Amino acid sequence: MALNSKGVHLEVIGSDEIDSPEMHTTPEVEFINLQGSKKEASLLTKISRVLLFYFRLIRYAFTAKPKIFHVLWNNKFQLFDRTLLMLYYRILGKKVVLTAHNVNAGKRDSNDSVLNRLTLRIQYRLVDHIFVHTERMKEELLREFGVSNSAVTVIPFGINNSVPDTNLSTADAKKQLGIGQSEKTILFFGALRQYKGLEYLLDAFQRIMAKHNNYRLIIAGEPKKGAEKYLNQIQLKICNSNYRNHVMQRIEYIPDSETELYFKAADIAVLPYTLVFQSGVLSLAYSFGLPVIATDVGSFAEDILEGRTGFVCKPCDADDLAGAIEVYFDSDLYKNLHNRRQEIREYARSRYSWESVGHLTQNVYIALSGSREKGKLP
Repeated sequence: MALNSKGVHLEVIGSDEIDSPEMHTTPEVEFINLQGSKKEASLLTKISRVLLFYFRLIRYAFTAKPKIFHVLWNNKFQLFDRTLLMLYYRILGKKVVLTAHNVNAGKRDSNDSVLNRLTLRIQYRLVDHIFVHTERMKEELLREFGVSNSAVTVIPFGINNSVPDTNLSTADAKKQLGIGQSEKTILFFGALRQYKGLEYLLDAFQRIMAKHNNYRLIIAGEPKKGAEKYLNQIQLKICNSNYRNHVMQRIEYIPDSETELYFKAADIAVLPYTLVFQSGVLSLAYSFGLPVIATDVGSFAEDILEGRTGFVCKPCDADDLAGAIEVYFDSDLYKNLHNRRQEIREYARSRYSWESVGHLTQNVYIALSGSREKGKLP
């Protein structure tokens, strides 16, 4: 929508999952549903869906009028997308832009390989420009994949403004979840994967509960494929603890319509990650005026204003995390949270503005197309 407001014509390739009314009612935006449904189905149906999608995508690319293809995510067959599909776009004469949400997700997920790095290098060399979300990500692209400095632009990780934000109060949110008004509530939110460091938060919570009994921990998120063993270990750890009655678990996908409830019931969001560059959970928390405690990985130390929007602690250190949580609940930030929430919201709007994302993105499109005439970008 930010690009549209600047006069850029967009053809959006997607599925039922991202379809929405504005995709069909906004001038200069054309939604092309090549993927259809992603609902659970038999293996044969899934294979048919994927093959049909790739057929449609290849056919679309051959006849598509836009000269710039902006890839936000690779599709099902990563190796194919990174190599042959990229080469196909280039043969067709398209300028290809890629948003690299993770420079090397294999490294983060501890399943990196020579083939993974090779195909990533091929993709990064075949595209004309790459967007990343932090300076550290840009440095890694240049250092480990030999990408040129001029081919990379750092853009903010825009706020997820598709999540409803009503007049629901903290008191009402806690009441709906059965949490006492005086309970100091900690939120862990998002997809469950090993690099998220939830085990360190549980150890920190145990240390806190040994001294206090008015804390509550909410764990809300969907376990990702391959994280089943990790999730079992987490739940066994909770089950065998003496704080299990103070932990609320909702281990499933949380729809946008229910996200607000958890962020407004919480007094602090904790991101105990062991390895990451950026996280949409941080900007999402800020958008609800919720402070964040995060480990010093990725860009968290740059995104958090110590004592004003949250606190930073050491990664993989339950003692330091427990200390940061206790410091927060003793701080003026917590004691005056009702009045500080708006300040955090304003910080988020300025730092993760879609206006800024749109401006930087449009400039890259203009440079690649050689066009300076507003509204005429291909």
